Amino acid sequence: MASSHPSPVASPPVAHPFGPRLFVGMLGVLVAAIMSGLNGRVAAVALLDVRAPLGAGSDDGSWITVIYAACELAAMPISGWLSVTFSFRRYHIAVVAVFSLLALLLPFIHSLPLLVFLRGAQGFFGGLLIPVLMAGALRFFPLPLRLYGLALYALTATFSPNLAVWLAAIWTDQLSIVSMLYLQVLPLAAFSMLAVAWGIPQDPVRLERWREVNVIGLLTGPAGLALVAIALGQGERLDWLDSGLIRSLLSAGIPMLTVFVCSEWFHPTPFMRFQLLYRRNLGLGFTIFFVMLIVMLSGSLLPMDYLLERWHFRPENLYVIGAILGLPQLVLGPMVSMLLYKQWVDARCVFALGLACIAISCLLGWRVTADWNAADFVAVQVLQALGQPMAVVSVLFLSTSVVQPMEGPFVSGIVNTLRALGTLGGSALVGHLLAVRAHFHGNVLLDRAMTGTADARHRIAGGEGAIEHGLAELAEFVNQQATVLGIADCYLILGALALLLIPLVLNLQYMQPPLLTPKTNRN
Repeated sequence: MASSHPSPVASPPVAHPFGPRLFVGMLGVLVAAIMSGLNGRVAAVALLDVRAPLGAGSDDGSWITVIYAACELAAMPISGWLSVTFSFRRYHIAVVAVFSLLALLLPFIHSLPLLVFLRGAQGFFGGLLIPVLMAGALRFFPLPLRLYGLALYALTATFSPNLAVWLAAIWTDQLSIVSMLYLQVLPLAAFSMLAVAWGIPQDPVRLERWREVNVIGLLTGPAGLALVAIALGQGERLDWLDSGLIRSLLSAGIPMLTVFVCSEWFHPTPFMRFQLLYRRNLGLGFTIFFVMLIVMLSGSLLPMDYLLERWHFRPENLYVIGAILGLPQLVLGPMVSMLLYKQWVDARCVFALGLACIAISCLLGWRVTADWNAADFVAVQVLQALGQPMAVVSVLFLSTSVVQPMEGPFVSGIVNTLRALGTLGGSALVGHLLAVRAHFHGNVLLDRAMTGTADARHRIAGGEGAIEHGLAELAEFVNQQATVLGIADCYLILGALALLLIPLVLNLQYMQPPLLTPKTNRN
């Protein structure tokens, strides 16, 4: 009868001293995670150049990015479990190899359905790469260095999405080599595999874990997340619940996720241990993190939407927006980690200060007018660049400080699933909010124009050919102003949301910074 009980607690892997070799291995894991983020984001920014050779319109082409994001999300809950089962090093190298092979195939695909399928497969393998970065940081980095490992993970949320805009501009507008949108990952993949093969120690392969796998969770979790992600990605285009497809996706996806959570809760060897969320800094901290991801879209989605709609910018014109926000993260992330190691620093205060910077940035963006250009967003983006690493690194410190190293795979699955779901849901929410507010302002402006001054009525109704000219001119003006006002409203709402998070942040449990050396106890 004893054999019928699977052992819920596995023997921990052998501890390995942290040194240059292990650091190189973790650098390879970081590069693979950044590579995965770039691969999805670059193609999304340059979607017009991706779909044009296929003769696909904007509606059909949207499936390229939506399916990639959905499959990426679907992979995240199971990645940590698979990395333990197949061993961290072998698993990571194999996933990067398949990811690279798909990248080699994509430039030769000229069928939209086949491209969507292969991009979905690549998205799935890309989604397997990101969670192992946090799991590796929690496992391999010793306590006095763990914050720097978490700062590396934070780069996947703050650096790679913004670097993607610059890379998209290089491949499409400067060099006109569309195939590089796919092939750009190959040098990064080669370095990652070599670094991981040399630097990460080999754990035993534990295929016996398949006898204990949560089959119900494996069947329902990834599929449910993918269905919900597709609904979020296509909801605005298909008019949400007025679309039979969206209703079907949600009707299937939400019950599947409910079954997944229930099965994970009671299974002895789950993919994600939801009981960990009882710890305040995990349950409340991850809730704040989820909402914060939506707020952080004010630094990327809103300024780019404005410049695309108002000035019809191409990626080569947009890269400065991403560069101002992304490049400083290489320095600011480690600097925030260094600050959090000071014994007199309360990470909750750093977190709150970061949210305050983001809120002030949104209030500056709220002043946007139709005359703004890229240069007018510099102050907005600088504050975002300061606030985002302070908030992200702090929440990672506060949450993972209550986690044991061997709980890393469970926590990384939860946080990365929330991160991907928050980004997808946030994009859908902000997109819908922008559409609603722009529609509202458009109706108000049109009503005022039609019932306003005599000059406005004369320009619409007077003279031969003036009706067509006047209506076209009026429609262009109303659409332009409504979009600007809608973006301003979104800035205001997201800024207010950032401020509302601050009291919740201050309610998190205080965590004492780890001691770097015995001397630091006197600081």
